[in-house]
Amino acid sequence: MTLHCDETKDRMMSFTRMLALLILTLVAQSAIAQTQDPETRPAEARTGPEKYQTLYLTSQAEQRDANDIVSDLRNMLPRAKLYYVSSQNAISVRGTPDEIALAQKILSDVDRTRKTYRLTYTIRETDGGRQIGTQQFTLVVASGGKTTFKQGSKVPVVTGVINDGTPSANSQVQYLDVGLNIDAALDAYSDGLKLKTKVEQSSVADEKSGVGAQDPVVRQTTLEAMSTMIQGKPIVLGSLDISGSTRRQEIEVVSELVR
Repeated sequence: MTLHCDETKDRMMSFTRMLALLILTLVAQSAIAQTQDPETRPAEARTGPEKYQTLYLTSQAEQRDANDIVSDLRNMLPRAKLYYVSSQNAISVRGTPDEIALAQKILSDVDRTRKTYRLTYTIRETDGGRQIGTQQFTLVVASGGKTTFKQGSKVPVVTGVINDGTPSANSQVQYLDVGLNIDAALDAYSDGLKLKTKVEQSSVADEKSGVGAQDPVVRQTTLEAMSTMIQGKPIVLGSLDISGSTRRQEIEVVSELVR
């Protein structure tokens, strides 16, 4: 009788050990599956046959914007095949009906035309506290883009002389841009605009350079500013002292939505 009880106890202990080992194995496999890289997991069953469709971008997207959209689609639809046709501003998609439907939904959310703004820069010049002149310059900038404005002259500078044995030596000349340069980069967000501006004002001085008789002296003043703007409300970016004079310039900018 004792022997029979011992055998029953041994069988119960053996069954308990096997059950515990099975539970540990299932838990370990579940943990491995959760931590496994998605790309190395077994492919899930794809429902429906594959089909092909061309999706056209409705906005006038630049190459960088189109690449971002295609990258987004490839990350969201890793099993679908996508190719951007730049000449047609279109994306060719091959996948299941569900994948193509999701691609259309994503495209409708991210393919939007950038807003365009008109920036009006006003430069007021004073001398001894008295206003002596006002200039206005208008730039059109798309959100996320950049516009450059230049006004002035090209001044020749002799950088070297080539003596090729002929009676007259040939001079090497480079040209400097002298005048007004404005660079404007704009980003729109929910509550306003973020504007990065660089204003350069340069002029040729009356005195001559001590390096060479023909080398001009160029005076230059630069203002760089990062500003947060509210549409329609002007802000002062800063003031510039004109080198070699008692004059001073104040730079103001205001934005207006074009479309």
